[in-house]
Amino acid sequence: MRIRIFGVLTFMWASSFCYAQQKGKPYVQEINGTKLSFSMQPVPAGEFMMGSNKGNPDEKPVHKVRISEFWMGTHELTWDLYEAFLYKDYETTHSIGAVPANVDAVTRPTKPYLDMTFGMGKENHPALAMTHYNAIQYCKWLYARTGVFYRLPTEAEWEYAARAGSTTEYAFGDDAAALGEYAWYKDNSGGKSQQVGKKKPNKWGIYDLYGNVAEWTYDQYQADYYASVKDGQQDPVNVPDKLYAHVIRGGSYEDVAKDLRSAARLASDPAWKQIDPQIPKSNWWFPEAPFIGMRLVRPAVQPSEAEIKKYYDTPAIPDY
Repeated sequence: MRIRIFGVLTFMWASSFCYAQQKGKPYVQEINGTKLSFSMQPVPAGEFMMGSNKGNPDEKPVHKVRISEFWMGTHELTWDLYEAFLYKDYETTHSIGAVPANVDAVTRPTKPYLDMTFGMGKENHPALAMTHYNAIQYCKWLYARTGVFYRLPTEAEWEYAARAGSTTEYAFGDDAAALGEYAWYKDNSGGKSQQVGKKKPNKWGIYDLYGNVAEWTYDQYQADYYASVKDGQQDPVNVPDKLYAHVIRGGSYEDVAKDLRSAARLASDPAWKQIDPQIPKSNWWFPEAPFIGMRLVRPAVQPSEAEIKKYYDTPAIPDY
């Protein structure tokens, strides 16, 4: 187990994408050279009590965490945005001019042998079933396109954003009866993902943090990790150094209400590749995990080029 502080990683870049103009404000990111764009919501710096005394053992002990400001995707990443990375012909169709060489050089996923929408829909629906490695490589492709460092949220950032200043089990309170106003989950999803942004956002303007698809965080999953975090620590993250497991947050369209709580944690599982007939199994897809998606985060100021490269290229174990 290792702990790394993202405050060191995230405050180094001089030309910070008009940071002074954008600080504390929502913005729309154009994917340069394409017709595609997505929106980001500001998450203010602050502190919160991470975990829950009412939850599972891996949510304890409850501890204070300090978080630096960042932006988080207004919505879960959709197929509309993801397919330009997945399929070269899709990217070409949505590009304005030729695909730049540095973009073309980013390694793309192997084309899945299944319909990875699993019949749940594509337009404005969350992209799903990508591995942790795949999700990070999408961020690398996005950096090649935009010059802006996007990454997965840390586990602490995700819970902080989900709570949006609340201390209750959900951002709206403790009563799960109100969950249907904010989330697609087992009781109302019809057993499939739904278009993003159709439920109420939290008070920071972020949609579908609960339900729809569960979301990757960067962290290695460790059941007793919270016991190792110093109370009041700044931007903690359990840097991944093993193949499994990694932390997934938020619950999905197939989960019950208690698994959508702000503090609830889920660990990735190699069994999610069980039906993959490839030898070796794909390092890009989880064919038995159509309930997993991703959401982008951008730190307040970009790290150095060397630190960016390390983030995108360091999974030394490619099969994530």
